[in-house]
Amino acid sequence: MSAEAHAGLGSKLGHMRQSFRGWRGQRPFWGGLLAILGGIPIMYFPYANLTLGTMTIRMATTAGAGSLIIGVLLVVLGLTMWFQPHSRVFAGVAAILLALVSLVVSNFGGFVIGFLLALIGGALGVSWAPGRAADADAVGAGPAAAEEPAPAVPPIAGATYQVSGANDDESGTSPDNGTNGRHRAG
Repeated sequence: MSAEAHAGLGSKLGHMRQSFRGWRGQRPFWGGLLAILGGIPIMYFPYANLTLGTMTIRMATTAGAGSLIIGVLLVVLGLTMWFQPHSRVFAGVAAILLALVSLVVSNFGGFVIGFLLALIGGALGVSWAPGRAADADAVGAGPAAAEEPAPAVPPIAGATYQVSGANDDESGTSPDNGTNGRHRAG
C-alpha cells in the first residue's frame, strides 16, 4: 500500500469515529452497553460446565429457562436504549427490575456480575437526558455572551428570611413570597 492509501484510511477512520461519537452522544450508550453485558453472564452461567482438573461442575438449575429469558430480555432492553432512546426510562426501569429478579432466579444474578452490570446499566438508562442544542449566538460570541446573574429578590413584608440570589422556585410557595410552603386553594 502506498502512503496515499494510508492517508485516505486515516481520514475515513476519523470520520467514522466522529460520526460514532455523535451517534453515541444522542442516546444512553453506556447504560445500554452495561445492560447488554449484564444479560450475558445471567444467561450463560446456568448452562455452563466448569471443569476443575477431572471434576466437572454443572451450574444448571431448575430455573435455567428463567435465566435465559432474563438474559435475553436484558440484551433486548440494552438494544432498546440504543435504538429507541425515547424509551430509555421504561427500558432502564425494566432492566433494574430484571436485575433484581435475577438474584433469585439465576445463580445470584450470574454470580453478582450480571446483576451489578444490569443494575448500573438500568440506572444509567433512567438517568440519561438528551443534551440541549447550543445557541448559535452564544457559541461564537465567547464569554461576553454569558448571561449575567439575575438580581437578588427584594424582601417581602412578613417574610421571616430571604433566600440569597434569584428565586428559581416556580411553585409560588417559597419563603421569599411569604407563603412558607402553604398552598392557596384558588
